[in-house]
Amino acid sequence: MKRYVGFSSVLMLSAAAIATAQPDDDSLDAMTAFGQQYESAWDLYSALESEAEGGQPLAWDDLPDWSGIHTRGRGGLAFDPDRPDGALTRAPLTPEYQARLAEALELRESGIEFDPLSTCAPPGFPRWLAEPFLREFVVTPDQTWLMNEMVNDTRRIYTDGREHMPEAMRLPLYNGDSIGFWDGHRLVVHTNQLQAGRYQRSHPEHSEQMETVEIWQKTDERNIEVDVWMYDPVSLEAPWYVRQTYTKLTDPEQYLRIRYWHCAENQNNATFMTEDGATDFTDFTFTTEDDR
Repeated sequence: MKRYVGFSSVLMLSAAAIATAQPDDDSLDAMTAFGQQYESAWDLYSALESEAEGGQPLAWDDLPDWSGIHTRGRGGLAFDPDRPDGALTRAPLTPEYQARLAEALELRESGIEFDPLSTCAPPGFPRWLAEPFLREFVVTPDQTWLMNEMVNDTRRIYTDGREHMPEAMRLPLYNGDSIGFWDGHRLVVHTNQLQAGRYQRSHPEHSEQMETVEIWQKTDERNIEVDVWMYDPVSLEAPWYVRQTYTKLTDPEQYLRIRYWHCAENQNNATFMTEDGATDFTDFTFTTEDDR
C-alpha cells in the first residue's frame, strides 16, 4: 500500500505508539490532526477497530433509529460544508492536482466545463456525500444501506465481519467496496476500490488510490453526522477531513418518497462533451415559443 511522504517525524510514528482515542475536542483542526497521525486510511480504521475491541455486532432489538427521509443539512453544493465557497477548499492538494484545479477553474471562467453527471453517470464516492436530494438510511445487523435518491445511488456497508475483496479481484468502482463495524451505535467504515473522480463540480479531483474512513452517528432526533477522513497519496499531501450532516425532514402527512431516478426520460438531458471540453445538448427542444 502506498504511503504519504513528507510528514514530520511525529506523524510518522507507528499506529501502536499513538493514542487511538478520538480527541475530546471535535473541532475541525483537532479531527484533522487526529487523522494525520496515520499513514493510511487502513491504519486509522485498524486503530479504531482495535480500540473498539473489534466492535460488537448489532442485534435486531438494538438497532439505532436512522429512519425517515433526510437531506444534506448544510454546505449547499460545496463538498466541504465548512468552506461553502466550494472549490477553495481546505484540501491539502499536491502541486499536480492544485494545478489541475487552477486550470479547470480558469476554463470554467471561459464557459468550458464538463461534468460526468451531465451524462447521467453516478456521482461516485466520496462525491456521493455532497449530492443534494433525498436520502434514506436502512440499518440491519449485517449491512447498512445508505441511499441517495440521485441516480438510485445506494452504498452497502458490510458489517458481518467480511474483509475487503482479495487484492487480485479488486477493480475501481463508483462507490468502492465498504466494510465496517459498530462501536456502540457509531458505524465505522473503510472504503477502497474507488474510481478516480471529482469531489463536486468545480472542485478538486482525486485518484483511484483514494481510500476513506467514516464514522456515522445520530447526534440528535433530527441529525445524522459523519466524520470523513480521505487519504490519497496521489492527489493529497496529507489526509483531508470533513464533517457532513444529514437532517431528517418533517413529513407529518408521509408524502415524501424516494422515487426512481431515470434522467434519460427527458430528452433534454442528453448531453455530450465538445471538442474544447465544454458541455452541449444532443437534441435540445426548448424554444422561446415552448416556454410560453
